[in-house]
Amino acid sequence: MSTAVIESNLTIDVEEILGKEAQGLLEHQAKVSKEHLHLPGVDFIDRVWVGSDRSPNVLRNMQSLFAHGRLANTGYLSILPVDQGVEHSAGASFAKNPAYFDGENIVKLAIEGGCNAVASTFGVLGSVARKYAHKIPFIAKINHNEFLTYPNKFDQIMFGNIRQAFDMGCVAVGATIYFGSPESGRQIIEVSEAFKQAHDLGMVTILWCYLRNPAFKVNGTDYHVSADLSSQANHLGVTIEADIIKQKMPENNGGYNALNTKESPYGKNDKRMYTDLVTDHPIDLCRYQVLNCYMGRAGLINSGGASGENDLFDAVKTAVINKRAGGMGLISGRKAFQKSIKDGVAILNAIQDVYLDKNITIA
Repeated sequence: MSTAVIESNLTIDVEEILGKEAQGLLEHQAKVSKEHLHLPGVDFIDRVWVGSDRSPNVLRNMQSLFAHGRLANTGYLSILPVDQGVEHSAGASFAKNPAYFDGENIVKLAIEGGCNAVASTFGVLGSVARKYAHKIPFIAKINHNEFLTYPNKFDQIMFGNIRQAFDMGCVAVGATIYFGSPESGRQIIEVSEAFKQAHDLGMVTILWCYLRNPAFKVNGTDYHVSADLSSQANHLGVTIEADIIKQKMPENNGGYNALNTKESPYGKNDKRMYTDLVTDHPIDLCRYQVLNCYMGRAGLINSGGASGENDLFDAVKTAVINKRAGGMGLISGRKAFQKSIKDGVAILNAIQDVYLDKNITIA
């Protein structure tokens, strides 16, 4: 697609939406040079993945992700993820728009919204696989934290197997690990084995690299979203051969320092992590996440977060930070499906516009 066509199809004015934050986000110069990064682009697979151990089948399916939707052949990804019916309970997730109790409408939203792919549960995708698997790339989320056990617990368990995902036509599988939790050791082993099976069958692997431990909240600050700890989770994720990393946008830094006390030593860090590699600017914090994805060899897609009072501003800001940091896109669900289909499509298109806009450059 030519630049002229891309520009004429934009649905929003990014600078206008960002308002007073536009200059700080659009003109920031990053602490670590972009010259060190493996940046998204139309040639990303040939430039980055061809020399890896990924099979031709994996590379073909990876290309199918990159070749679909409004961001086709840009190297960027816009993915609609809906597994909240399990993770957050169906009633709490879909009461705002009951149409999404029917999983077919989830797939329809991804198609109408111009997404590269739809990520959902075995049940959702399996219920419509013959009708839609050839129309939009499927990503099966293979494990979940079910939210019905009393008292509530937080543990990702397998809801199906890799062969099921393959048989329903999925091009990729996704999984979550709660790094830092007591259950993380078992989850790392389970997901690593599942990812190996997925690669053997030619599927792409995507890891939700989330932190979970009540000790990560210190003196009123939530270090689950610290750049240093979340980035180490990314590094563990690419170590088990996740092709794409999904991570929350960092909101602070210094998690290691906050948790490491004389009475209770924690982890390892180097002061240069905080002085030479980052500033407190959100683009630098996000770039540190990219650095820990093998300098971008594994693409970083940040999550869109919960739906709030100003979803358009929040979604565009998050996309700008991710793109300028060297990330590969956004995976945004609740901001899109907890609205009418028309408004959900508008949010997804606004996110995609950030990646299509040639004036938004890598910092």
